[in-house]
Amino acid sequence: METFPVIDLEKLNGEGRGEVMELMKDACENWGFFELVNHGISHDFMDTVEKLTKEHYRKCMEQRFKEMVESKGLEAVQSEINDLDWESTFFLRHLPVSNISEIPDLDEDYRKAMKEFAFQLEKLAEQLLDLLCENLGLEKGYLKKAFYGSKGPTFGTKVSNYPPCPKPDLIKGLRAHTDAGGIILLFQDDKVSGLQLLKDGKWIDVPPMRHSIVINIGDQLEVITNGKYKSVMHRVVAQPDGNRMSIASFYNPGSDAVIYPAPLLIEKEAEKGQVYPKFVFEDYMKLYAGLKFQAKEPRFEAMKAMESTINLGPIPTA
Repeated sequence: METFPVIDLEKLNGEGRGEVMELMKDACENWGFFELVNHGISHDFMDTVEKLTKEHYRKCMEQRFKEMVESKGLEAVQSEINDLDWESTFFLRHLPVSNISEIPDLDEDYRKAMKEFAFQLEKLAEQLLDLLCENLGLEKGYLKKAFYGSKGPTFGTKVSNYPPCPKPDLIKGLRAHTDAGGIILLFQDDKVSGLQLLKDGKWIDVPPMRHSIVINIGDQLEVITNGKYKSVMHRVVAQPDGNRMSIASFYNPGSDAVIYPAPLLIEKEAEKGQVYPKFVFEDYMKLYAGLKFQAKEPRFEAMKAMESTINLGPIPTA
């Protein structure tokens, strides 16, 4: 069995750089996922974020989740539920404008920690985008610029808890989907597993590793790389024991960014031609909102159909 790709970022600065870049290239082309260790975010700080996230769930969200389960009669379901996820979530927006000060129930320490965590993840996302540029043969900064739009990228975090589920065979923690955006950085529980990705028709566990950050490719990077890198279906399997924490941060294009395959990559594979359409990111997100838990290919087809009816100007730059 293939082993899940784990990339040690510290090795980028030494003799192992070529090996690390090759491993990252293979992970992007064949897995759509990889796990980062020695990524530069302090382990003590990550422990603090985890502790505060779990405390916040117990204090502010656990009771609400139990009431929701009770009101929907989920404890006693007899058949598979396909329109609901067994998760308790809230969302934070960091860029272009933060809403972290407006989120109710967050105590000051938690607010401050999440603000700092987002800042560090944003820097890590931009570092990774440049490493992807290097592997793809694109100029440094190309992907960041492609995401920029007129106000910069959008960046936000989904904080989720997956409490113990009495019927994990009938209710998913989170139904299978690909992520709509750019690059996703996940800090997941290292004790309670559940995240799986689809590879070669099989569901594979994303191993929980202490202090790692799991990276996955979103639909927009698939478009920009003209399919060289693929976004991959993944899901969360609910567990009968333990409460799984998940902090997923999405570094996405700006709402008015125009997304299309990089011309250089089309030139390199001239016989393949341009496989993906050109569209405004916000239009894709509107479509995705209703089709998240379906295959991505029809979404790309729908954007292709729209492309011929609208005039997309040049990509805006900062």
